[in-house]
Amino acid sequence: MKAALLAKPLSFAHVEQIAQQFDMPDLTLPFWGYRKKMPMHNIVRLEGEGNYTVFHFADGSRLMVSLTLKKMESRLSPKVFVRLHKKNIINLLYLEGVHPENSFPGRPQLSVSLVNGDRVEVSRRKASRFIKQVKGFQQEVVQQKTEAIANVLAA
Repeated sequence: MKAALLAKPLSFAHVEQIAQQFDMPDLTLPFWGYRKKMPMHNIVRLEGEGNYTVFHFADGSRLMVSLTLKKMESRLSPKVFVRLHKKNIINLLYLEGVHPENSFPGRPQLSVSLVNGDRVEVSRRKASRFIKQVKGFQQEVVQQKTEAIANVLAA
């Protein structure tokens, strides 16, 4: 597995365009006494902290919500969000690279780097599924680009 698995990272404008094509709705998050809608495509990753989830957004801000990561996972788009580990879910729109690491001889470990500079380990049990999801996501993005170009040419 090489970091070359991925094409170059997407720009923020491109992220918004692709997010529209994946039909990513806003995510309603509970706060003290009220609820707030957040655009799902602005979430770079989610990190579990016990019964709380920390959201890491594209603008660098963070937000803690009193819901578990498992509960949040069920509300996210499965085409774009991938659970790497028991504590982390990432948005594939912000994936910069996949990196093999040989921490233990004969037991390779994967990690991913995100556009915001975060680096997250991939659980060995989830690694093969993660790679399949990344390849499927890339094929979907390429297919959508091809269809968009065909629509422009047909017009």
